[in-house]
Amino acid sequence: MIRNESNFKFCTMDMPKPPQKPTHLLDDLESIRQLLGDEILDPPLLTDSIDPDTIPLLSDIVTPPPAPGHPPVVEAAPLPQAAPLHSSIQQTLDRNSDMNRLDNELRAAAELILQDVIDDFVPQIEAELKRRLQARLSRLLPPRK
Repeated sequence: MIRNESNFKFCTMDMPKPPQKPTHLLDDLESIRQLLGDEILDPPLLTDSIDPDTIPLLSDIVTPPPAPGHPPVVEAAPLPQAAPLHSSIQQTLDRNSDMNRLDNELRAAAELILQDVIDDFVPQIEAELKRRLQARLSRLLPPRK
């Protein structure tokens, strides 16, 4: 690649970005640390031991602590509504089974209609295929003498 003044002014994709000075990066990290207020905390040493029971696992269920000053929330006992609930569930199941039955009937009817259309058009399609095959054969093969 020939370099001249015009293409030297622009950075190209194949030219790496000039490295930033490490002192600039360290200053940025220091300002972030001061902003976060971590001046007092020291990083843990490799010799420090950690109790494995204090490490939370993904399977642990974490519940937030109750807000201070508020009494704990006690859920009221559910009212006895088993009969209406049972009847509404039964109605929903009946509706779902009716919908499934109607869906199956519609699909079966659609398949029958499609089969009727195919049966109606197969002779026409077969005749057209034979006509095209004969035309192609007459062009490809010379007539018999």
